[in-house]
Amino acid sequence: MLQLLFAVAFSAVPLTLYVPPIRSLNLFVETIEDVLRQTTDLTLRTYPRVRLAFSRLLSSFLHPISRRE
Repeated sequence: MLQLLFAVAFSAVPLTLYVPPIRSLNLFVETIEDVLRQTTDLTLRTYPRVRLAFSRLLSSFLHPISRRE
């Protein structure tokens, strides 16, 4: 039984060379890849600003301004 499994597996391997990549078959996947590639620069520039704003907001909640009496 194991020999049959190996025979089927190794006979199917050359067939994978004839199957084109999924990216060329599916236009939607290709479009999504392009969108993600184009938005990476914007995300990398925006992320530190969002992180800084969130940390300032969080610190203002955790350390409220003390009142002078």
